[in-house]
Amino acid sequence: MSAEAAPKPALSPNLHGALWMVASALGFTAMTTLIKYLGDDYAASLQTFYRQFFGFLIMLPVIARHRGAAFATTRPGILIFRSAAGTVGMILSFYAFQKMPLADANALSFTRTLWLVPLAFFVVREPVGPLRIGAAVVGFLGVLIMLRPGAGGSFAIGLPALAMLASSFLFALTITGMKVMTRDHAPMVLLVWSASLGLVLALPGAFLAWRWPEPFDLLLLALMGVLGTITQGCYIKGMSIGDAGAMAPIDYIRLVFTVMVGFALFHEVPGIWTVVGAGVVVVSTLFITWREHVTNQAKAAALVEPV
Repeated sequence: MSAEAAPKPALSPNLHGALWMVASALGFTAMTTLIKYLGDDYAASLQTFYRQFFGFLIMLPVIARHRGAAFATTRPGILIFRSAAGTVGMILSFYAFQKMPLADANALSFTRTLWLVPLAFFVVREPVGPLRIGAAVVGFLGVLIMLRPGAGGSFAIGLPALAMLASSFLFALTITGMKVMTRDHAPMVLLVWSASLGLVLALPGAFLAWRWPEPFDLLLLALMGVLGTITQGCYIKGMSIGDAGAMAPIDYIRLVFTVMVGFALFHEVPGIWTVVGAGVVVVSTLFITWREHVTNQAKAAALVEPV
């Protein structure tokens, strides 16, 4: 009598979510590598158009399936604002990735978590304690260490670095708007509006910098757009499966991937101040994420306590 093979243990939610987060980080690194590679021939506004165009094509089956329900909303103004902020933020971030070393631009992109602290207080009216405020202040000090105002070097403050900071602020605005809208809107509606309006809003900038791509370049631009959508989907999937407090730190593996790719393909070596400043930003944003996670857990526990 042969013994039956023991069933393989299923992946824990956090491990399952972590795999999605790593996939998201790999997709993001591949997308930003294409942004930088194509940057000499295609302006950031034109790349943004192709990113939005191919992202919209991916959303077309969802729009065809749900039709009017995919656009159902009672607050179109906020959705239009989110799309406008996201489109401008994307153009600025693409410009920064084109002009800066990948690791440097990536490190500055994580400041969107720092911007969420004041936005949560002023826009969403969430209470913000002294620990979160202190962590945000420390995080911005890390940004100053990286930028080194008045200092020389490739990562001294300049237009690309300012563009990435502005992009992070605009992306933080879109995240804040998402928190407001998800109270009474399905995520599908937000994605459809973002893809549709993002394409329309990217047209003027693309028109000013227009050039017809070579066939191989068009393939790379299409791949960039697909990777952007896949990256977003993997990130949302990972955060929905795993615990948010455990998933957020995994996103910082992007820094490791971009350092490796930047060195191998573009001969970029991060300076010591970039490493130190990035470390300060990472630690402060992780603390903010952990505090928000603890606060949300306390609120959930209070809701289930017996009266």
